[in-house]
Amino acid sequence: MLEEIIAYGHPNITAKHRTTLQVTKDEEITLRADCVIGVRADKSVRDLSQELKSHLIEGGSVSIAISVGGMEFRLEAVGDPRLRLTHARDVVVRKSDFVDDRTLVIRSSAAARDLPREMVRVMRRADEVVVMEISF
Repeated sequence: MLEEIIAYGHPNITAKHRTTLQVTKDEEITLRADCVIGVRADKSVRDLSQELKSHLIEGGSVSIAISVGGMEFRLEAVGDPRLRLTHARDVVVRKSDFVDDRTLVIRSSAAARDLPREMVRVMRRADEVVVMEISF
């Protein structure tokens, strides 16, 4: 199955965070938001399909493709029974085992700083579409 989240670029995207990657429904971010790779997202973790939520809460694995400007980056991660998936604004991918209400997956094979820098440069354009495709 497949779930897609659509977000947009922003001039303050730096994608330098070592352990997380995030998209948010927020329209604005500061340079301190170094894990954010997309704003104005059409979904938060709360908005995801019940099928995906169930798969993740059962500890299922996912493959996530991040696409922007004709480029694609893939990562692997897993769910966890502790996931709440209730946050109204954010989707967070984590390398660690930490879980909060924004966490989509844990033990990710990549974080924001692992994205190719050319992708990050494109993500700084406000009109650029950033697609997060979750396969499960």
